[in-house]
Amino acid sequence: MNAAVDAVVSAQGLRKAYKQKPALDNTSFTIAPGRIVGLIGPNGAGKTTALKALLGLTAFEGDLRVLGMDPRTQRNALMNDVCFIADVAVLPRWIRVKEAIDFVAGVHPRFDRARCERFLANTKLQPKQRVSELSKGMVVQLHLALVMAIDARVLVLDEPTLGLDILYRK
Repeated sequence: MNAAVDAVVSAQGLRKAYKQKPALDNTSFTIAPGRIVGLIGPNGAGKTTALKALLGLTAFEGDLRVLGMDPRTQRNALMNDVCFIADVAVLPRWIRVKEAIDFVAGVHPRFDRARCERFLANTKLQPKQRVSELSKGMVVQLHLALVMAIDARVLVLDEPTLGLDILYRK
């Protein structure tokens, strides 16, 4: 079997520069199914650029396949199997925890409400609380529970524990 064909992600020679400064410079990597991979590096090292390339959100040079698809030309099909959470959780401040769950359940066919509620059972979040009443860490907990309850083949998280205390990070 060809490892690149079986890989969830296969990147060869990725290049991306911002005003002549390279963020990705001949970057290559492969991610096998079932793996959890973390990108570690200093600010400006290209971590978020690599994630944006995986999601088809930025132009780049080189060859990149996610689930066998090119995110530049097959983004719509790819998004059926990929779920993403940005480093900044953006939920309307007026929405209640229960309403956020209802909304995602109504718009995403592969959302598992029971799974989301199991994640939230280990937090102090209450269904009637509004996002405006939550701490930053609690908003992150809600956002993570919503995203992780979607049955996606690839889950892309950009600094998912930012704002969480040390106990919840684990």
